[in-house]
Amino acid sequence: MQQPSVLVVGAGAVGGFYGAILHRAGAAVSVVSRSDYDRIVSDGIRVDSTLGDLSYRPGAVYRQADDCPQPPDYLLLTVKVVDGLDRAALIRGAVGPGTTIVMIENGIDIEPEIAAAFPSNPLISALAFVAVTRIAPAHLEHKAYGHLVLGDYPLGAGEGVQQFAAMLDKGGVSGKVRDNVLRERWRKCVWNVAFNPTSVLAGGADTQTMLNAPGSEAFIRSLMEEVCLVAAAEGQALDLSLIDGILEQTRQMPPYKNSMAEDFLHHRPMEVEAILGNVVRLARKHDVAVPHLSSIYALIGMLLANREAPRA
Repeated sequence: MQQPSVLVVGAGAVGGFYGAILHRAGAAVSVVSRSDYDRIVSDGIRVDSTLGDLSYRPGAVYRQADDCPQPPDYLLLTVKVVDGLDRAALIRGAVGPGTTIVMIENGIDIEPEIAAAFPSNPLISALAFVAVTRIAPAHLEHKAYGHLVLGDYPLGAGEGVQQFAAMLDKGGVSGKVRDNVLRERWRKCVWNVAFNPTSVLAGGADTQTMLNAPGSEAFIRSLMEEVCLVAAAEGQALDLSLIDGILEQTRQMPPYKNSMAEDFLHHRPMEVEAILGNVVRLARKHDVAVPHLSSIYALIGMLLANREAPRA
């Protein structure tokens, strides 16, 4: 049987890690990378992992998706969802009639842009539960977890999703298929909205610092409860008991600086709107009071405005 071909667009921490998993599963993995292009061409991608050494050499390395000569079977879109980035244009040159697009990205309401641009292509929405960091060019450190929760967008779990999940399982991480991936996206949002912006406002704090500082756990719990209120208003009601489980799992993790904290510390664009802004706007749409979320959204806006303001 021919190896499925995979093109990873955005070979950073998440893209590089799942590229490694699919490579170990036997897929023919190529990557698109601008910042790490030269290092990947010369040395491949180094992945120090709790699963062992996952380092690999992609079959091909491109500076942009348009350079890919043949459309892949699977295109993994793993770039950050930030203002000003046209994700559809970024991948258009590599998408063929038989390409399944797999979005492994954070945020709420981020699929419509891709679904509208490629209405004839299967679209899998996936959520990464993984602690992985890019510690140097083309060098990743995987500290914990790794499973993906995935399903067809907007609903369903067809054969294509099942096959992709099987590849993940073969590569060493679990692919957990769900019929309602949008509800799962809200579940992950409970963690992301609470820990990502808070880490920025705390100066790039790691998870243990955020949980152990006086009064911090109660504050984080308040953020999570407000996310659940917005999810319910969107028709994706969540059991509030999940908050206790999320907090306990986070306590069991090694201290981890999330992606927004890393982006803040390195002065890179952050996924503020996709992760937090969209939730606040949906709360306003449904007239749901979210005072804690609104406050941190305003504070993040002030922080960014101050960072970008010209200095005398």
